Amino acid sequence: MSSSTRPQSLGPVEMIRWVWTQLTSMRTALALLFLLALGAIPGSLIPQRSQSAMKVSDFKQAHTVLDKVYEPLGMYDVYTSPWFSAIYLLLFASLIGCIIPRIRVYWKALRGRPARIPSRLDRLPEHRLAAPVGITADEGLERAEAWLRKRRFRVERTTLPDGSAGLSAERGYLREFGNLLFHLSLVFVLLGIAWNNMLGFKGSTILVEGQGFSNSITQYDEYHAGAWVDTDNLSPFSMKLKQFIVKFETGPVQRGAARDFRATMDVTDERGTRSDLVRVNHPITIDGNKIHLIGHGYAAHVTVTDGKGDKAWQGPVVFLPQDGNFTSSGVIKAPDARPERLAFQGIFLPTAPEQGMMGQSLFPDAVNPKLFLNAYHGAPKTETGKPENIYALDTTGLTQFKEGDDVLRFMLKPGEGYTLPDGTGTVTFDGWSRWSKVQISRAPGLPMTFGSIAASILGLCLSLFVRPRRLWIRTRTNDEGTAIEVAGLDRADARTGLSEHVDELTAAATGTATEEKK
Repeated sequence: MSSSTRPQSLGPVEMIRWVWTQLTSMRTALALLFLLALGAIPGSLIPQRSQSAMKVSDFKQAHTVLDKVYEPLGMYDVYTSPWFSAIYLLLFASLIGCIIPRIRVYWKALRGRPARIPSRLDRLPEHRLAAPVGITADEGLERAEAWLRKRRFRVERTTLPDGSAGLSAERGYLREFGNLLFHLSLVFVLLGIAWNNMLGFKGSTILVEGQGFSNSITQYDEYHAGAWVDTDNLSPFSMKLKQFIVKFETGPVQRGAARDFRATMDVTDERGTRSDLVRVNHPITIDGNKIHLIGHGYAAHVTVTDGKGDKAWQGPVVFLPQDGNFTSSGVIKAPDARPERLAFQGIFLPTAPEQGMMGQSLFPDAVNPKLFLNAYHGAPKTETGKPENIYALDTTGLTQFKEGDDVLRFMLKPGEGYTLPDGTGTVTFDGWSRWSKVQISRAPGLPMTFGSIAASILGLCLSLFVRPRRLWIRTRTNDEGTAIEVAGLDRADARTGLSEHVDELTAAATGTATEEKK
């Protein structure tokens, strides 16, 4: 091949233009949308650090081989990983690149005129030719124009080169508007999600009746915030759980089903202190922060004394429900007990069977509360400052108390105590109260996201149900006299009603219409 016919390589500008053309094609946008959906699947199957760092740690320990693959790929932080962010940003750029040129074309179409009359109307899908009856051709065109305008066609009267008069009519511009609205709404959905991810946060804490919460990072049990959230300057407010009221069905139908959850809160913010009522699906708002109820259960009030007679622990211990009747498990830790530290694993039954040392709760309300405990003791543990899970007991360095050859197990009712063997201490079940898990969240991009989704549904409906249609009519003069020629064309496939419209327009233009049709 000679040098004169050899294709030239693209320069930097041409290469950028070619890449942008490929990126902004509809095919690329659909491929990126598919990749985004595909990339989101691991985030729903693999534990995410943003949701539960503890579950991630447990998964890593249980799947050491997979962990060597998942960790480098960012599978524990899918939605903030570089590859997912790249797909997200490319999709964003692709959608904008697709939409802007179409908006310009649509704007020109809105400001333009209906399509001119084709020279051969008889080649269109629907075509009629008829002579006016009892009216002139000009009167027929006037009637046709009135018929078209009544049906919201945009109409333009024209004079053809052969001297004949005609009408061009078009409607259905909302279809393309709906199409653009749908795609533009997807862009704002992406913006809303990004807004939430960068400036939103979500945290939770468990409050026992009588306990309070101050909105600082150290008060949260779990906290997940966007990259732009200033955790050192959270909204200044506090709240105290005064009472948590729960009502359960006691009748034979759906016995034990929850009927009502209510939390009475004392809220203090810049406006002062007030009492608020929080219910399920009815959150309260404090300085733009939504306060939701997302869980509840029982807390056992326990006092532990050590072998020296000192109080090693006193207060409420949260027990986590394990079934619908609130059979709950919990851990009591007394690391400061001396000469040996003490710990207990327990089951709280709000409605325990009358007989037996264990079992399951018979009803979710506290009708016959009992606390079943196993006890441990061991040498004092050196404080390392490493946080521990308050709902799990690490038995390293601990020995379980025994009663003969059997493991020591005992049951306590409210107000009862138990003396541990060898004078190591006592434990007393002082009573119980309820706790509620409260979620505090801020999602600034949520209104934009919901509004965009609603707009996308509206746009989709417009693009599916609006029928873009063009109709033309003109007069023709030949040896037999003057005739009216009508033709129509749909701008979308699989539409109905075109034939009827052409027939009705022909009848209106020729004066043969017997009644007004809507």
